[in-house]
Order: sequence, then structure tokens, then C-alpha cells
Amino acid sequence: MVVRVFGATVEGVVGLPVAVEVDLSGGLPVFDIVGLPDGAVREARERVRAAIRNSGFQFPLRRITVSLAPADRRKEGSGLDLPIAVAILAADGQIRPRRPLERLLLVGELSLDGGLKAVRGTLAMGLMAKEAGFRAIVLPAESRPEAAWVRHPAFLGASLRDVVAYLEGKAEAAVVPSEPEPSHTYGDLDDVFGQPAAKRALLIAAAGFHSALLIGPPGAGKTMLAERLPRLLPPLDEAEMREVMTIYDVAGMRRPPEERRRRPFRAPHHTITTAGLIGGGNPPRPGEVTLAHRGVLFLDELPEFSRRALEVLRQPLESGRVWIGRTRGSVVYPARFLLIAAMNPCPCGYYGFEDERHRCRCRAPEIARYRQKISGPIADRFDLVVDVPRPDGFSLWSAVPGGEPAPGGGPPGTPSGASDLARRLAAAFERQHHRFRGTPFRFNGEMDVAFLRKAAAITPAARRLFTEAVRQAALTGRGAVRALRVARTIADLDDAAEVAEAHVAEALAFRVDGWDERL
Repeated sequence: MVVRVFGATVEGVVGLPVAVEVDLSGGLPVFDIVGLPDGAVREARERVRAAIRNSGFQFPLRRITVSLAPADRRKEGSGLDLPIAVAILAADGQIRPRRPLERLLLVGELSLDGGLKAVRGTLAMGLMAKEAGFRAIVLPAESRPEAAWVRHPAFLGASLRDVVAYLEGKAEAAVVPSEPEPSHTYGDLDDVFGQPAAKRALLIAAAGFHSALLIGPPGAGKTMLAERLPRLLPPLDEAEMREVMTIYDVAGMRRPPEERRRRPFRAPHHTITTAGLIGGGNPPRPGEVTLAHRGVLFLDELPEFSRRALEVLRQPLESGRVWIGRTRGSVVYPARFLLIAAMNPCPCGYYGFEDERHRCRCRAPEIARYRQKISGPIADRFDLVVDVPRPDGFSLWSAVPGGEPAPGGGPPGTPSGASDLARRLAAAFERQHHRFRGTPFRFNGEMDVAFLRKAAAITPAARRLFTEAVRQAALTGRGAVRALRVARTIADLDDAAEVAEAHVAEALAFRVDGWDERL
């Protein structure tokens, strides 16, 4: 007798349904699993055998053949334990399901005592089951948060016996209620003293999802500024939350409930490998660029990263995806992130930022080698490049209780307080939400050239300035497009329908043309 049930595995961040077919026949007791199983799936034989016995059932002493279809796709993970065990019990006649097995999706790892354990990728599998029309999904009780996000009838069991009781009609599946999401409030940069130009750049970067590079001496506050950028970003909407949670679930990570609406912030160490940054391995796993999807990827000490690791960022920065090819197939990971990087201007850190106490000790060849670690194509992908000098005495004195506020403000448009910053950001995000309704874009920094032509309504004076600047500065085509996107964001922060001359001038001032001179 052949019994078919359905389980699932994960390819990239997408669930793949797996038909688990079990045949019991006469002959010597053998337990075979075919259909390109990986090591974890092959080891299911021992887990399933012990779980069936310790759950009060008899393990059939017959020839057992388990086929996993489609047979030409590799099956990974321990989540197929549960459907294999159920199919064996049904084929042996030890259980008589009152529910149609082929309309259910079963996922879970079995412990030796018959308990059910959660597995990676449950959310991706559950979303696939919902889209494929399965009547219900059967999951471990530990997977309750993921089941709530699927919003589809689910039965949560703690053991193999619980699942058998459900299949025999002694329990029911139900949509798991979701937990209330925490409210979101915009943060501010008030705890960063001084640095008005850098604050302005971060405001623009957050408002339009523009990549930024912070250059300055040690102790200037580059890392502190970058770590506060997520405060300025809007909360994840429901679709984005589902994307981010699916990625983290596939990676075997779970975000705390209070962080679900916050955009991810990833800050890998500069010793990270190329596979760790971009993703890879066998089987492939998401890298830092994917874990930063819809959030911020912060690369501190940028020149200390390996040249190869930095160069592989080119494709995801443009396409928002990562393709990882292997001989047995390829996977695609989403990687739409906001890149923020920080670096010193030279090995000692003080070239161009010297004062009475700090002098650059680097020789010209050392500075040249240091700069060459950042290739031209990578440099061209930064929308904003901003100097972060050491704070002056007035700025630091304002941090002392009772100290006088630092005299003077920052550049025009620098946020003057939390309420002003939140108001301007909210208005800019609302403009973009209205602009990109019905499109795949969410922020100005994601626009393609075709849409940019429609969205960047530009005044004649601004057009002349932009044309002349592109001609004189010899910007690349990519650089010109990125500058125009930044100008559109600056106009949104000013609540302006058209991109004016001042907006273009500020955007061009942040461009990375003249890379060597800027450093």
C-alpha cells in the first residue's frame, strides 16, 4: 500500500512542497529514503524509528521505501521527519486518518521521544501552503509565532501523538491569532553633539534610502551617527515585515516581538568572508546583505574589508537581489538594503583633518594604497559622501550638564529637534508613498531611470545647473542618476513639488566625483 502526504523544504527564501510517498512491502526489514535527500533527511530514519516506538506505536518490520518528489530537487533539513512518520503509520494501518492527508502540509522535526521541534523556514513553508491551497498546516507548538503570520488554519502539536489525534478528528485546526504590533515613533539625533553637516546627510539618506559614506578621523562620531540611522527610518509595513521575518526564519533566527516593525541593522566585522557577506555555503545560506534586507547594512572601517568582499556588493546594490549558483541549481535571495559605510581618510586617520595635536604621519604611497582599497565602481555607488570632522569645543561643552548650547546652526534644513525631524520625515515618506503607489518602489533611492524621468519634475534653472555640472564634473551615468534621486529627496524634505536649483546644488555637493580629492 502506498500512502502520500505532503511536507516541505526551503529553496532560498521560498517554500518548496515535497510529496512524501511511502510503500511497505515484504522482504527483509530495510528503511530507504530516495529523492536527493541531504544528510539531515537521511538521518530521519533513526529519528522516525525511535519516535514511532516511543509514542506507543509499532515500527513495521518490513521493507520501507520513502520517495521524496520532485526527485530532481535536493531536500534539506529535518522538517520532513513528521510527514515520513505519519505516512509510515498510515501505510501500516496503525492510524486511520479522517482528514484527507493530501490536503494537509506537515512540517516538523521529531525528537527520539516523539516530541515535535521547530525547524528553519517554517514561515516560508506556511506561506507556500497557503498560496498552494492546502486546507491546513500542521506545525510544532514552538512555531506559533510563524503560524500567526501565515494567517491560515494551523494545528500546533507538541508530539507525534498530538498530530495523530488531529488526523483522526479528535482536535481541530484554527487560524492562530497574531500578537499586537508595537507602535512606532521616530527617533532623533539629539544625543549626537555637533556634526550638523553629517546629520543633514543622514536625514537625506533616511528620507530617500540613499547610500552614504562617512569620512573622518578617529573619534569623530562616524559609528555613533550610523547606529542612529535606523531611528529615522519608517517602520516596516506588513508586506515588508513578512519578507524580513521569512528571511530570518530561513536563517534560523527569530526577531523579538518588539523589533518586528523596526528595520534591520546589520554591522558585520571587517574580517567577514565573501560568503558571509553575500551569502553562500553548501547548502546556501543568506548573507549579511540579505539579513539587512529592507534595513541598514553598516560597514565600519570600509577599507579594512577584503577587496573581493566589497566588489561582490556591486550587483545587489543595483538589482536588490543576490544570485548564488551551484552545480545542482541556484537560489535567489532578496537584498534591498541601505548601505552606510565609515572610514578614515588615511591609515593614521588624520589626513585632511589635522589640528595642533594631530598630524598625519602617513607617507604619500601609504595613502595611495589605502585609497585604492575602495574601487571606483564601489565609490560611484555612494549617493552621499560627507566629511565628519572632530567635534569642536563648543559642541562637546554643550553635552556637559549646565553647558551652553553650541553657537550657530547647521546647514539649511538641518533638523532642529525631534518634533521637527519627525514631521519632515513623515511628510517626505508620505510623498513617496503616494508617488510609488502601484509600483515596486518604496523610496526615491530605488527608482529606475524610466520612473525617475516622470517623478523628478525639475525647474528650468535646476535643469541648466544639473546639465552643466554633469558636463564639467564628468559624472558617470550612474552618478548623474543617483544625484538626481538625491535632489528629488531634498525637494521632498522641503515639501516642494518641483526640484529646484538649490536642491540640485546640494545633491551635487554630496557626490563622490573627485574621489581622491575628497579624501
